[in-house]
Amino acid sequence: MTASQTPTTAEELRGAGLRVTAARVALLETVRDGDHLGVEAIASGVRDRVGHISLQAVYEALHAMTAAGLVRRIEPAGNPVRFEGRVGDNHHHVVCRSCGAVADVDCAAGEAPCLTASDDHGFSIDEAEVIYWGLCSECSTATSS
Repeated sequence: MTASQTPTTAEELRGAGLRVTAARVALLETVRDGDHLGVEAIASGVRDRVGHISLQAVYEALHAMTAAGLVRRIEPAGNPVRFEGRVGDNHHHVVCRSCGAVADVDCAAGEAPCLTASDDHGFSIDEAEVIYWGLCSECSTATSS
């Protein structure tokens, strides 16, 4: 592979120290093709690509890929856990209070952690996770109708 080529999904898994299987390739591609997907939607996407996969296998693969930094887990309060393929940058999320839609929001302040805590309690802070809450355009329109 030359420096100008994008690594394949299998090469990325291998490079992260993970075993390469058809299900893991399908899972990573499903997360990256999706938009803040929940576990059930990811499992369905993997099944569409490779056939049967258990929910337990999906959870285990997501855990391994999150730990390896290939996917990001987000947990908006009161909403199901979601996963996304956008990693390695400093971005936040906006969540609709009504329908639960999630969208990326680029950080306006810059590099991580992008916010300074008023008291760090001796921690070496390397990340700030911001979730904006409101109504998406569809729910906002429905509410005003």
